[in-house]
Amino acid sequence: MLTFNIRGENIEVTQAIRDYVEKRISKLEKYFENSVTATAHVNLKVYPNKDAKVEVTIPLPYLTLRAEETSPDLYASIDLVTDKLERQIRKYKTKINRKSREKGLKNLEFTSEDVNEAAAAPDSNESDLDIVRTKRISLKPMDNEEAILQMDMLGHDFFIYEDADTNGISIVYRRNDGRYGLIEASDE
Repeated sequence: MLTFNIRGENIEVTQAIRDYVEKRISKLEKYFENSVTATAHVNLKVYPNKDAKVEVTIPLPYLTLRAEETSPDLYASIDLVTDKLERQIRKYKTKINRKSREKGLKNLEFTSEDVNEAAAAPDSNESDLDIVRTKRISLKPMDNEEAILQMDMLGHDFFIYEDADTNGISIVYRRNDGRYGLIEASDE
């Protein structure tokens, strides 16, 4: 069951807007088990040029869904961000089920995989080395492919995780050429 935390920047969140956001994003619940309880954090922002940006983050125990869209129409932005979240869920579910078939397991439910939330790199100026934000993450075991998928879903350039095969800490990252790199921590 999703609960909603909806806030507006440069816009008053009316009951009509709130109802529309809840109606559209609640459609994603069909992909979750009934026991899942999460809060959808929705940020609505209107810029001086009248463009409307909608950001949605749904932290789940096994996955963090995040999407944002900007368009001239607030309601269109809500529709676009909902479609983007639904594509993320489908892509993730397809990949997990494919992996389970490759390993000879039966199809897994969407919630059976446990994926952690990535740490976002704070934007910083090279001359300013002050830490302006700290995030704590719990590292959960996964393989490289799942880590890359999670990194892409979050829209980040890197992802820290515990490698399920080696039990060591690893980092996948997006290279400038668009491919991926892997850093494995060692005790040496």
